[in-house]
Amino acid sequence: MQGTGNDFVLVETKDTRRDWAPLAVAMCDRHFGIGADGLLVILPSARHNFQMRVFNSDGSDGGISGNGLRCAVKYFVDEGKVKPGKKEISIETTTGIKTATVTKRADKVAKVKAGMGEPRFEAQEIPVVIGRNQSKVKSMIKYPVTIDGKELKLNLVSMGNPHAIYFYRGDVDNFPLASLGPKVEHHKIFPQRVNFEVARLLSDGQIEARTWERGVGETLACGSGACAITVAARLHGYIKDKATIKEPGGTLEVEWDGLGEVFLSGPAEIVFTGEWPAN
Repeated sequence: MQGTGNDFVLVETKDTRRDWAPLAVAMCDRHFGIGADGLLVILPSARHNFQMRVFNSDGSDGGISGNGLRCAVKYFVDEGKVKPGKKEISIETTTGIKTATVTKRADKVAKVKAGMGEPRFEAQEIPVVIGRNQSKVKSMIKYPVTIDGKELKLNLVSMGNPHAIYFYRGDVDNFPLASLGPKVEHHKIFPQRVNFEVARLLSDGQIEARTWERGVGETLACGSGACAITVAARLHGYIKDKATIKEPGGTLEVEWDGLGEVFLSGPAEIVFTGEWPAN
C-alpha cells in the first residue's frame, strides 16, 4: 500500500509472538524483497477495531506513521471488517489510541482523516538531551544544532515519534538532505534518533517539504512529519489552523487549532497483493 508515495507492506495476522524486525528488513528490501519504506502489522485488539504496529525498513520500531495509519484504515474498511454505517474507526498503537474517519467513492475508501494525537514538546517526550531548564514549548522552537559547522535552528516536536523541522528559505529540492539528513538523524542529542523535515513556506497555508525518516532514509512523504511541520508553523504564526503540505509523493492536509489533537487527511491506495514464502 502507499499513501502519497510513502509505501508499506501490510500483513494481517493473529501472531503476537513473531519477531517482526527481521521480516521487516527482508520484506522492505527493494532488490531482494518486496520493497517498502516500512512494514505494517495488523493485529486483533480486545477493545478497538484493530491494533497496528509499524516497523521501519531497517527493522526498528517506527512508533506511529500517519501515512501507514491511513493505509491500514483503508485496508480494514475495504475488506469489510467494519460494520456498515460505522463512521469512526478506533486503532490501538504503541503511541496511544488513534481514531479515523473515511470518505468513500464507488464504495471504496478514497480518503482517510486520522486523529494523530496531541503534539508534545517536553524534552523527555521528544526525546532530546539538552541543557537544564530547556523543556518548555518556546525552547523547542528554533533550537540551535550545529551540523558540519553550520547552525540549523530546528523545531523539535513529538507526534508519538520525534521530529526536527528546519524552515528553509530556498527551494527544498536544492537542500542537501541526502548528506545532512543522516547527520541530523544520528545527532548525539537525539537518543532515539529523529525524523528530519526541511520545509519552505509558500502562501495561503501551503508548505512544501521533504523528509529524512529515521531508519528509512528519504521518503516521498511523511504523515507524522506533515503534522509536526504544521504544528511548528502555527506556533511561529506562519499559518492559521490549516496547512497543505506538498511533498514529493503528493499532498497532505493537516488541521491543528493550537491546543488539542492534530488531524491528518490524505489518500491511501492498495498497490498489489501477494504471498510471502513462509520460512
